[in-house]
Amino acid sequence: MPQTTPFAAKFTPNPYSGTRTHYKQVEECRLLYHNNNLVSGSLEALIQHLVPTVDYYPDRSYIFTFLLSSRLFLHPFELMSRVCYLCVEHHRVGDPQIDKKRIRDIAPRIVQLLTEWTETFPYDFRDERMMRSLKEMTHRLALGDELSRRAMQRLIQRLLRKLTILGQYEETIATPATTQEKPASQKAKQHVVRREECVLSVCDDPFVLAQQLTHIEMERLSYIGPEEFIQAFVQKRPSGSHKSFFSKRRASNLEAYVEWFNRLSYLVATEICLPVKKKHRARVLEFFIDVARECFNIGNFNSMMAIITGMNMSPVARLKKTWGKVNTDKFEILEHQMDPSNNFYNYRTALRGATQRSSTAHTAREKIVIPFFSLFIKDIYFLNEACASRLPNGHINFEKFWELAKQVSEFLAWRQVICPFERNRTTLQYLISISIFTEDDHLLAGCEYCFWIFELVLNEQDSQ
Repeated sequence: MPQTTPFAAKFTPNPYSGTRTHYKQVEECRLLYHNNNLVSGSLEALIQHLVPTVDYYPDRSYIFTFLLSSRLFLHPFELMSRVCYLCVEHHRVGDPQIDKKRIRDIAPRIVQLLTEWTETFPYDFRDERMMRSLKEMTHRLALGDELSRRAMQRLIQRLLRKLTILGQYEETIATPATTQEKPASQKAKQHVVRREECVLSVCDDPFVLAQQLTHIEMERLSYIGPEEFIQAFVQKRPSGSHKSFFSKRRASNLEAYVEWFNRLSYLVATEICLPVKKKHRARVLEFFIDVARECFNIGNFNSMMAIITGMNMSPVARLKKTWGKVNTDKFEILEHQMDPSNNFYNYRTALRGATQRSSTAHTAREKIVIPFFSLFIKDIYFLNEACASRLPNGHINFEKFWELAKQVSEFLAWRQVICPFERNRTTLQYLISISIFTEDDHLLAGCEYCFWIFELVLNEQDSQ
């Protein structure tokens, strides 16, 4: 389910547009700028910079960057509490008429800020305290502005619908492929007996299979929240409240997406190894090479890398006679594109080209960019590790977070693209649910059937 986010457009670090009239001067807020770009500030000053007034609304790039990075320093509920106080309570003077007028004047801007928050970081509102704050803010705004009260109610309704959909998706990915757990040896035996069909019997067109893989990739990408990239950096929380918030999610959508990569790699290896005859294995091998090439042309680098990984697994790589029947020129071109040398220079060049194509695209087909996800996560991780989050003077290093937000924002732009290809339900179901061999199957000493079939394949003990 692609999600439209207000931050999915091209990210511009800290544009400073419009007239800014704040209740404190920049110097008093302890925000430091360089060439008109915010580079650092105290946490309190950054929170105040987030809060709208009658005459000031924070730039959307700043909103995204601060909401994304602030969870490294305080709980989202703590931020919500401070924002609500500064938006409403801080400006109360005790005169009901004046307070009502002030709330009415600022209400649309408060609604706008909370709309951007709930649309981009909906998982924050799984915390009951966050939802309670939203409802309390709705009540406060109702005292001064009926239109804003209705806007807040619509905001909450949209948020609840989104959380319901996200929860259903998490239930789906948490459900095991088999409904009943059986002993490992029994599963292995049934595994071999039931795997009479192969991918070629379901879909023999490399382009169609690449399209269905792209459907799966884009759907799973669409459920990954931007905060997941930052949340991974949060150390173990000392307080119980923090622990309860971050354990709200039964599964990490980011982790589930990485698991999909692993599944696809093992699926490829399984499909290649299962046929008994070399010519059949060679046909499957050539088929997946063509699928990987089509994935590259589409811009689906994650599936492409998963397929290459599967073909490089030991059970497949050791099929010397099978590889001897395959024209490996196309495979070598693919491996060259994904060569890890020079920090994946070739891949990064191809990714930049796909990103440029996406930014000027006229069709949804040209907009597709699905990065090699493990490397994408690694880049964000090393960016976080290489730069300090706090400076020696205690300020938050906002230059670092501009760069983090830029990378995550680019991901959001890729995530919101709607897959234009026609769905093939039979193929999709096969890719998602068909049984496969995994590392565990190889390591289980009691799985005679699994062990036998792989030994048969690896030793090339078959006939033409």
